[in-house]
Amino acid sequence: MAEVNRIAVAIVLFVLWTLGAAWLGWEYRDRSADIKKLRADLQYASDANDALVETINAERVKARTLADIGAQHEEDRRDAETVPAAVAADLRDGNLRLRREWAGCETQRLSDAATATRERDALAASRDEAAGRIVRIGRDADDQLRACQAVILADRSKP
Repeated sequence: MAEVNRIAVAIVLFVLWTLGAAWLGWEYRDRSADIKKLRADLQYASDANDALVETINAERVKARTLADIGAQHEEDRRDAETVPAAVAADLRDGNLRLRREWAGCETQRLSDAATATRERDALAASRDEAAGRIVRIGRDADDQLRACQAVILADRSKP
């Protein structure tokens, strides 16, 4: 009977040992799967973070570029305010000449025999000022177009 008890105890111990080993194997498999999933999630999060940082940096560069374009455009607009007076002064000093079709239009008026000297001087000054304003309008349009093109190019560029 003692021998039967020993065999029964050995069988119970073997069954318990087998169940314990199976349970440990099951837990190891579950833990390994959890660790693999966590590593995959961590890698995904790291890649997403890298992509986000890269996108944010690209947007910052683009924002800086657009701000520089805006600042340059505002500077050009401030500089353009002096254009009409400079063009009128250059026309009066003879440093700048109008194209023949512009000069002829006003010259024809000036050459009328009935026009007084004072009126001719006023018309010449008026012509010079009008030419300055026309040049300013053209320059403003060129500056605006240049700024718009720079914004489009900056927006479409890949960092």
